[in-house]
Amino acid sequence: MKLPSLGFGLGLRKEHYNAIIETSPEVDWFEILTENYLVDGGKPLHFLDQICEKYPVVMHGVSMSLGSHDPLDMDYLAQVKALAKRTDAKWVSDHMCFTGVDGTNAHDLLPLPYTEEAIKHVSNKIKQAQDFLDRQILVENASTYVTYKQSHMSEWEFTTAVAEESDSLILLDVNNIYVSAYNHGFDPLEYLDGIPAERVQQHHIAGHSQYDGYIIDTHDHEVVDGVWDLYAEAIKRYGEVSVMIERDDNIPELSELLAELQIARDVFATNYAGARNV
Repeated sequence: MKLPSLGFGLGLRKEHYNAIIETSPEVDWFEILTENYLVDGGKPLHFLDQICEKYPVVMHGVSMSLGSHDPLDMDYLAQVKALAKRTDAKWVSDHMCFTGVDGTNAHDLLPLPYTEEAIKHVSNKIKQAQDFLDRQILVENASTYVTYKQSHMSEWEFTTAVAEESDSLILLDVNNIYVSAYNHGFDPLEYLDGIPAERVQQHHIAGHSQYDGYIIDTHDHEVVDGVWDLYAEAIKRYGEVSVMIERDDNIPELSELLAELQIARDVFATNYAGARNV
């Protein structure tokens, strides 16, 4: 079941720890990168504990490897569960992908074939993770750069089927839809229309790198107008959904990200009145 929206958030990055603690900026919530805090003590947890006293947080990971044929890493999940308890995380998310084979981590979010077999496989892995964590998780659509000949449905059909089969929620990354739509030539609005609003718990908004004929999801630039336009369309379809600015490289001053977050608020205010009943 969906939780209430947290409002407008930012990804927590170490470059901003002191500014956040000292100035208490107008941010509704923070998303933490799970793997950065799976440590025993030290500065990351020192700062995180202070920030958790002031703000709600959610956890976003890259290591569940829900699409892999390798078994789930139960030691990793135990660490995730402990961190979620420590931070009182409102939810936990990971990606619709696999990240390695035979125990070797590729350190990348690798795409899946969109098949019935893959739906069953990923759904079973999500169910196992949810049972262990004792909570629904959010699964994010990854940006993709290749497709499989075996695929016989669209990405949005696959994502919806997995969410419904596993009874999980969706972290719908608007920038990833924009990137993949450009790279593969599909209509991003058709993607939005194909995702059930009752499953969408969170949005990511991010920047990317444009090259000659393709886009790479780099999270190191400002959000472009086309992504803001697509976010506006998402608001019309899904209503009030927690949204955050995701920046992972070329990290600017906190004030620049707060300015982008204000754009998100403004886009929401302009488009929410026209949202469908969701």
